[in-house]
Amino acid sequence: MNEKEIAQLVKSVLAEMDITPAAKEPQRKQLGVFDTMEEAIEACNKAYTLFRNYNKEQREKIIAEIRRLTHEEAETMAKLAVEDTKMGNVYHKILKHHLVADKTPGTEDLETRALSGDRGLTLIEMAPYGIIGAITPSTNPSCTVICNSIGMLAAGNAVLFNPHPHAKRISAYAVDLVNRAVLAAGGPENIVATVKNPTMESSNTMVNHPSVRMLVATGGPGVVKMLLSSGKKAIGAGAGNPPVVVDETADVPKAAKDIIDGCTFDNNLPCIAEKECFVVRSVADEMIHYMLQNGAYLINKEQIAQLEKVVLVDVPPKKPGDPVKKTINKDWVGRDAKKILAQIGVQATDDIRCIICETEFSHPFVQTELMMPILPIVRCETFEDAMEMAVKAEHGNRHTAHLHSKNVDHMTAYAKAVCTTIFVKNAPSYAGIGFNSEGHTTFTIAGPTGEGITSARSFTRQRRCVLVDSLSII
Repeated sequence: MNEKEIAQLVKSVLAEMDITPAAKEPQRKQLGVFDTMEEAIEACNKAYTLFRNYNKEQREKIIAEIRRLTHEEAETMAKLAVEDTKMGNVYHKILKHHLVADKTPGTEDLETRALSGDRGLTLIEMAPYGIIGAITPSTNPSCTVICNSIGMLAAGNAVLFNPHPHAKRISAYAVDLVNRAVLAAGGPENIVATVKNPTMESSNTMVNHPSVRMLVATGGPGVVKMLLSSGKKAIGAGAGNPPVVVDETADVPKAAKDIIDGCTFDNNLPCIAEKECFVVRSVADEMIHYMLQNGAYLINKEQIAQLEKVVLVDVPPKKPGDPVKKTINKDWVGRDAKKILAQIGVQATDDIRCIICETEFSHPFVQTELMMPILPIVRCETFEDAMEMAVKAEHGNRHTAHLHSKNVDHMTAYAKAVCTTIFVKNAPSYAGIGFNSEGHTTFTIAGPTGEGITSARSFTRQRRCVLVDSLSII
């Protein structure tokens, strides 16, 4: 055989082995991953008939194994997530997987209440819904699958996932990981399931199937609205546009570093990340100075105009005469600042991780959730002005807001005015989900439906068991 024939033979053998770039090993059949949603539902139903009899101790054993495997394979999943979605930062995604493994609550989150008196005993318990249908995003794909799986399994449920199509490989990997953990801990096969090629059709099948008793969506407003109109119990984790306010009392050097750290975490993909900054004029120059010392690159008005054409696209008006609106160019979501700057002719050094620019309040960079490391800065005369603008820019999503201040009155006033699910003071945005801070983590932040920072208890229904008899020993 000549060299050309040998190369062709090797190529054919590798194709048959289905070697993936991330794993670099022959790919076996993934657990819980099916060709159709109907097959996934059937398998999940079968698994749930067994799992519904598992007690908390058995469920906690499964969760411990999920945590272990998540730690062990964090780097593999981080690399595959970036490779699959073309978004984010591998190192930050590794950190997020460790965060999910460490700080997602398990069965300890479930509480039983007892009411005892002369007329008997009443128990109020957190019970499972059954099979939960979950829609997951491309921004935090495997983290959301694993976080949801831990919480939902801890609550005694089975889970069907319909992931974002742009993250189908990494989502399938995460579902397979959870099932490997379940089997290793003595649990049933396919208690978590998904499809190889998620589509709108597979999503509709999942949402409308009678076996699916509860729905959870982590994504944009469209998918949340669809779930809320399903007629089933639904938890919606929608979009945000988190503003950060810096007042004249702030520790400005620290605030500048915290804001850059937060808004560049995983290239600004987290929905909690700082998306626009409102700073009191008296400390604005100082803040920008320290931002530049922490990896920011300041662009001028001409460059802002150029950048608009790169990261934003026009939305055609729905009817003649309507104004043309702007939306994000998805090709640049979650990309490195250096790569974005190159599109406008700026050759940035490797330490540049954020693009900052001064704009007016009305600028589309302020009003649009960019989900990329671009931070518009608006100078404000007073804290009250900054707070008013921040509340408007948040658009009533009630998701996340941030403040850097030493004035307790300002903290109280802003918290009441913005009324968000997460409110972070004097820290990077990721403190809001328990990273280097107190409190548990989640990647399903339910602002629209009000459950907030979801956990195992969010995926339960209350059941009351009443015994009318005198059991009191008092």
